[in-house]
Amino acid sequence: MKPLSLLTLFLAAAASLQAVTPDGKQKLVLIAGKPSHPPGMHEFRAGTMLLEQCLKNVPNLVVDRHEMGWVKDEKTFEDADAVVIYADGGGKHPAVVDGHLETLRKLIAKGVGFGCMHYGVEVVAGQAGKEFQEWLGGHYEHAYSCNPIWDASYTQLPKHPVTSGVQPFTTKDEWYIHMRFRPAFGHGVTPAEDGAAKFVPILVAPPSDATRDGPYVAPKGPYPHIQAEKGSPETMMWTLERADGGRGFGFTGGHFHANWGNDNVRKAVLNALLWVAKVEVPADGVTSTVTPEALTQNLDPKPAPKPKNAGIETPRVFQRVAAR
Repeated sequence: MKPLSLLTLFLAAAASLQAVTPDGKQKLVLIAGKPSHPPGMHEFRAGTMLLEQCLKNVPNLVVDRHEMGWVKDEKTFEDADAVVIYADGGGKHPAVVDGHLETLRKLIAKGVGFGCMHYGVEVVAGQAGKEFQEWLGGHYEHAYSCNPIWDASYTQLPKHPVTSGVQPFTTKDEWYIHMRFRPAFGHGVTPAEDGAAKFVPILVAPPSDATRDGPYVAPKGPYPHIQAEKGSPETMMWTLERADGGRGFGFTGGHFHANWGNDNVRKAVLNALLWVAKVEVPADGVTSTVTPEALTQNLDPKPAPKPKNAGIETPRVFQRVAAR
């Protein structure tokens, strides 16, 4: 009986590295955060619904989408291959509240992939900074990173499954800059390794001098250390192959819901969702169409901003203050 027990344990451990649903498909758990910000911004629910719809015809993939910051029943994680969070972050990040960090730690230990998008890449360093560096490769850190709204032009893309079929593009978004990457990855603008972990920057562009001078969304800045790097490129999306065999990615865009209508933005993220769940990315990337009408559907009910506050994201300021 002893050899059989050892064999059983070995097979169980191997299966945990590549979980599959009962019908043999890979499973992506996609979590949308709670409503926040003015209309058209941080539309986590509508955004994840669009992405889910775009992935519905991908073979060998099940998308299990949830809302309001977490899953309805954590049993859904038992056969998950990846967990991706598109939500507000900071001190009340869905990954750190209510014991969720320990839940994720156990999943990561099994080789489950992990990704975060937009504000979701920000955690308080003392709460989960080390974990996010380990699981994603890096994170947004308050007062070290900053969040200007600017036109980023991605003119060169690396050869990677996530860039399959993606063409150079330019979009205006709240593209975060100056992430707190692992020390071994430096500023995060070139591929790097940390032991068996492999880091690849995906979307890299140099912010203009005016972008570095601010204002940033919150706090307004400018920060001298950001200004001191004028002319330098920044990484706004990256991937990580962890030493344990799991995968991770961070995507700092996704502030404006309308940008899901950009074919290249959408394709890069859809490819990343497949890649992090270890589903083969098509040679030309995930093909999808999102109509202008679709971008108006499933939006959160939010009060329109007062005219005097047009273009100013005061809700985020309040959230950051509350998180400190």
